[in-house]
Amino acid sequence: MKQIAVLVKPASSLCNIKCKYCFYADVSSHREVKSYDNMTSSTSEKMIENIFVDLDDGDTLNLAFQGGEPTLAGLNYFREIVSLVQQQTKKVTVNYSIQTNGTIINRKWCEFFKEHDFLVGLSIDGHPLYHDLNRVDTKGRGTFHKVMRTKKMFDEYKIPYNILCVLTNPLAKEAKKVYQFLQKHQIEYVQFIPCLDEFGADKRSSYALTPERYAQFYRQLYTMWLTELKQGTYRSVKLFDDLLNLLVAKRATACGILGKCQIQYVIEADGSVYPCDFYVLDEYRLGYIQEQSLRELFEQPVAYQFVCEKPELTQMCQTCPFINVCQGGCKRMKEAMYVNKKGDFCGNQQVLKMFLPNIEEMVDLVNAHVTFS
Repeated sequence: MKQIAVLVKPASSLCNIKCKYCFYADVSSHREVKSYDNMTSSTSEKMIENIFVDLDDGDTLNLAFQGGEPTLAGLNYFREIVSLVQQQTKKVTVNYSIQTNGTIINRKWCEFFKEHDFLVGLSIDGHPLYHDLNRVDTKGRGTFHKVMRTKKMFDEYKIPYNILCVLTNPLAKEAKKVYQFLQKHQIEYVQFIPCLDEFGADKRSSYALTPERYAQFYRQLYTMWLTELKQGTYRSVKLFDDLLNLLVAKRATACGILGKCQIQYVIEADGSVYPCDFYVLDEYRLGYIQEQSLRELFEQPVAYQFVCEKPELTQMCQTCPFINVCQGGCKRMKEAMYVNKKGDFCGNQQVLKMFLPNIEEMVDLVNAHVTFS
């Protein structure tokens, strides 16, 4: 039985807000075509058909939607996708998820998400001040209160959701405030996404995360997380879950955590397919889902090149005691959380040093709430 994950961008790079640090706005600006607009019905139909070509009875398909802002494709688009999936004759388990900025969600969206068991990633930047500083609408106004209204609806409809927080360099100084925010609003699942600098930037931006701040943030967060865990409250922090899965269950649950790229099957609105969300660029296009199955796309030379190309490890990496765990990490994240430009500090190394000494105690405590297997 196979598990296949596909990430679809139904509204391409279109978005109704203008986050100052948006990585996909940067990625798409390096393409010949910045936005492919909304996915057409004919592309949707061929996409689902060709995804199912490589699936068998008993397989699992994880179908995720992201952007830009994917809800701009419209609720009818998602209804059509679900209908197309239901028309397939193979007995495949399909799990739906979507990442949204939450600003245009209403009760009709909530009813749809609930009916079809969508897992939602809701973007909130951990503190009202920092959220409204960067996550602004087209008129420059903060969006925090709109998003919190959506969170309240998700709670009302009992829609499962994770909070996705972009960890900027300024926000990384505020771990205590961020954790208090999670506690106050009863947020049980959170993923911190390191804020990246632009491709080929000559000068580091003020919001791009550094390895030093990355380590500082997680050291402070870990202390509060562990204290709460000892008191009987399990709050899922994606990085800590991933490390426990890796170090205890020997299972990689995050792309790049072992320094090895995998093909993620990112499908843009025009049907073009790419190996990674960070590299939705013309030179990495594998082909088109309307014309080939996922297996055929995986066999393209571009896919082999992407998987096999490995950046040279720094001297610090080569002598690191955690080299077998990390292998230099994700190549796109390297300047945000791994070895700094001076080559004398690694954020991930510091996090592992902090995490490992208490791992047996953590496993016992966490297993009281969730089993890692």
